[in-house]
Amino acid sequence: MKYRWEFVALALVLVLVLVSGAALARASQGLQGKAFGALLPENVPWAPFPSFPPSVRLAVLVGDTSTSSPYVVRVKVPEGIKLMPHRHPEDRIYTVMSGIFYIGIGEQFEPDKLKAYPPGSVVVLPGNTPHFHWAKSGEYVTQVTANGPLGIEYVNPKDDPRKGVQ
Repeated sequence: MKYRWEFVALALVLVLVLVSGAALARASQGLQGKAFGALLPENVPWAPFPSFPPSVRLAVLVGDTSTSSPYVVRVKVPEGIKLMPHRHPEDRIYTVMSGIFYIGIGEQFEPDKLKAYPPGSVVVLPGNTPHFHWAKSGEYVTQVTANGPLGIEYVNPKDDPRKGVQ
């Protein structure tokens, strides 16, 4: 009888681990756009993103950024970080969640071209528009809405963190 209870306890623990693991996997991929779902701010799945400097975080909130479908992500950039000129193939809509979002248009990083957008601002960026960012006055968080797949190409390949040279 003792062994039976140990087996039941072990089976229960295994089920809890599997259920927890499945929930974590779903959260890292974002909510599905075809069913009701919710994500509270304290549960945003922030993670490093290889295309950004190491201290920048990205969170997939809705959808799958690797497919040709709608997605919503958030990007958190710490104070002082510059994202050098780059392009995204997809049209994007940025909503500034917190901080001041500085963005400039062009193939060279030119601080005089930066425009500041406070929380609540909405910025439309057509696909393949070269642009750059700077967390000039502190950390900022933007929410990006687009149709995937998510892509990024740096104007100068030396600026691409995926290349290991900065």
